[in-house]
Amino acid sequence: MSNLFYQTKSPRPVLDRASGIYMWDTAGKRYIDGSSGAMVSNLGHSDPAVLDAMRAQMDKATFGYRLHFQTESSDDLARMTADLAPAGLNKVFFVSGGSEAVESTLKLARQYVLTQGQPQRFKVISRYPSYHGCTLGALAITGYAPMTAPFDPMMQRMPKIPAPRAYLDGLNPDDRATGLHYANMLETAILQEGPDTVLAFIVEPIGGASTGALVPPVGYMQRIREICTQYGVLLIHDEVMTGGGRTGRFFGADHWGTTPDLIALSKGFGSGYAPLGAMIARDDIVDAVMDGGGFIHGFTYAGNPLACAAGVAVLGQIAARDLVGNAERMGAALYSRLMGLMQRYALIGDVRGKGLLCAFELMADRATKAPLNPALHAHARLVDIAYDNGLIIYSRRTRGGTSGDHFLVCPPLITTQVQLDEITDLLDKSLAQYMAELPAQVA
Repeated sequence: MSNLFYQTKSPRPVLDRASGIYMWDTAGKRYIDGSSGAMVSNLGHSDPAVLDAMRAQMDKATFGYRLHFQTESSDDLARMTADLAPAGLNKVFFVSGGSEAVESTLKLARQYVLTQGQPQRFKVISRYPSYHGCTLGALAITGYAPMTAPFDPMMQRMPKIPAPRAYLDGLNPDDRATGLHYANMLETAILQEGPDTVLAFIVEPIGGASTGALVPPVGYMQRIREICTQYGVLLIHDEVMTGGGRTGRFFGADHWGTTPDLIALSKGFGSGYAPLGAMIARDDIVDAVMDGGGFIHGFTYAGNPLACAAGVAVLGQIAARDLVGNAERMGAALYSRLMGLMQRYALIGDVRGKGLLCAFELMADRATKAPLNPALHAHARLVDIAYDNGLIIYSRRTRGGTSGDHFLVCPPLITTQVQLDEITDLLDKSLAQYMAELPAQVA
């Protein structure tokens, strides 16, 4: 019996060791980390260069409180991060994870508008579905009913616009009119709320767990930038999952060349070697807040030297080994393999994603996009079958958390063609087993 508890009572074996894209439990069973944990382990497990860097930092210091000392590792990582960010975003604030990164962007945005004499701006528009973190502030901008509903009385409700799920709405994502159709919903929402009350719009450049690697339609990202600029609304890119090279660019938004005002970054940024995330901000935003009395915000472990040393080594390895390029190349190969499975299994209604952020969605009817009966709990059952077969994938319910079943296939950026074959074979096996379990009228 363990004293630990997390989200459910579902038992899992004890982890013994991990290397590259593979993990072993204490009974010796091997698993392929086909989801990089929760889309975290971009560099794979137990990278020697990262472990060496962490050991070297441990020999020097493992903790230095940010108000008492600057550290070489945090300074180095901040410089490297700013160099990767869009022009004009040179200020970096370190945190321990994605929820903290998102929360930091919200609070910095709010403090900034106060310095600009705009105290009436407080509303943060987001999308439905979406996921931005588990703190109450991040949940208030999350659109995923099972996660938010229990805490609704404790939160400031924030406005939502529909996520651009063109595939469900029967629209062509390659048509610029589709992108403008969804993006202009932001302008409508701003006008309805009152432009002088809207603080920010937060968007995942490519959808994460709530929408399953949803790629925005043509023109969408550019148009929301225009709208935010027009109405003085700060644009926040939630790159917690997409940042760090996973999509074949270091930032997901780099695919469209759009520049936000604030970025939230975590997961692959530290690749699981230590709790690490960051907020990246426009210079003038930070300057105004600092000149106005300082940023009223912080975390005990912000800029932890050991975590930052790991981050420096992770970014170094991503660059030295061209893992962003590998994510693009292997992502195209993975997408092709998933499309091949779609041809074999009528239950797969959609395949989507960029780079090594890919997903497929199960549907009862591919033509009508009707979801499977929620009572089947397909999102959980297929994950368990794959796990038993030695493949780890990640699932959520696509349609606001109540129905629809998508599965993220997001192996580490070091993945090879041979390893993609292993993943595909295990997915094929698992899908066949799941199909055999379904009632005849569904299968």
